[in-house]
Amino acid sequence: MVQKLKLFSTLTKNQREAVGLLQIGTFLEYFDVMLYVHLAVLLNELFFPKTDPKTAALLSAFAFCSTYVLRPFGALFFGYIGDNLGRKTAIILSTSLMAVACFFMSILPTYAEIGIFASIAMITCRVIQGFSATGEVIGAEIYLSELLKPPASYQLVSWIVELCTLGSFASLLAASLIFKCNASWRTVFILGGMIALSGAVARRKLRETPDFLNNQLARNRNKGVNEVSVISKATSFAYFLIYSGYPLCFYIIYIYCADILKHSFNYSPKQVIDHNLLITLLSFVIGISIIFMVRRVNPLKIVKIRGYLSTFTLLLVPLLPITSSLHALIAMQVLLSFFALGTIPAIPIFFKYFPVHKRFTYSSILYAVSRAIMYVFTSFGLVYLTDLLGVYGLSLVAVPVGIGFLWGVKHFEKLEEAQYFEEKFRLSLAA
Repeated sequence: MVQKLKLFSTLTKNQREAVGLLQIGTFLEYFDVMLYVHLAVLLNELFFPKTDPKTAALLSAFAFCSTYVLRPFGALFFGYIGDNLGRKTAIILSTSLMAVACFFMSILPTYAEIGIFASIAMITCRVIQGFSATGEVIGAEIYLSELLKPPASYQLVSWIVELCTLGSFASLLAASLIFKCNASWRTVFILGGMIALSGAVARRKLRETPDFLNNQLARNRNKGVNEVSVISKATSFAYFLIYSGYPLCFYIIYIYCADILKHSFNYSPKQVIDHNLLITLLSFVIGISIIFMVRRVNPLKIVKIRGYLSTFTLLLVPLLPITSSLHALIAMQVLLSFFALGTIPAIPIFFKYFPVHKRFTYSSILYAVSRAIMYVFTSFGLVYLTDLLGVYGLSLVAVPVGIGFLWGVKHFEKLEEAQYFEEKFRLSLAA
């Protein structure tokens, strides 16, 4: 935290204001979007019919995936706005939509009151949340990547991701308090809606990024001339593979393990939430330590090392008695938290290789599609794969995902190396 304060002192007033608004706003918005995920052990019982464990797992998976399935459409929508009307406009609009979804969730009747319509209404609200979350996270990351220069951008963009984790922690804490105080879950969604709405109003102070303004100026000068969008298919595929990694780790840590805690160790919903609260706090601390490492280690090297260790950890999962030993289950969660297939602190590097006038659209669509595919595949696929193969079903998914992640990182390393030699050659000619 001291290092972050020192970093802030090197920024201009406008940069500090933008960093503060985006980081706090992202924390609050992720608090909203993760509330349902961590209250699912309670809300699924209120909004879905009671049935056998396997069907209940599928209904729970459907509710979870509904947040991600339509994210690609949200990416198209916010991508167009972000690339044509501005990063600021996209961020404000996404926060406003989140507020609307939270307010509606707070007043929804339960399944006992209106039957299957309650399930449909809740899933619709989750879809709206997922729709808006794409514009929020990618928008904030792109904004800071364009506003700041390395190495400041590596650290401060990474804080966006860490504040997503902190928002998740806060939502878990709220869920825990609901159980302990026997409070109404509706209250916390009303609070979430008010928070999102205030965040949208506060972000009106943001200014557009220099990259976007310069690009708009160039487009106006060359009006009528077709813009050339040279976007490598290999780069797009590498970006997609990299962003496909974390959903698998997240699902195993929080969803798959929660199911084991309930059915193998007889954990109550409150105990599952308290357990995940500690795991999330650990993930936040790990993320901070990784951000500090970027001062001494190349960002892509950090991501690559974590990729190798994460893939190795996922291969070890079948060897751990996670369904019969609580210690083994916790060990797996801790290891995956340490070595998750994450993108920090190299996020600005990934954005750099998309042209400014298509950056928001391409990066957000690839991000959204990777999330949609991976969360649907892990949520539904693992229900059947683990039922058929036990814990070995995890490895069947983990191995190709880990290999793809590492190939994607290697691709960006080659791009960085080529750019370095190109810049060096240009400087030698200038001299």
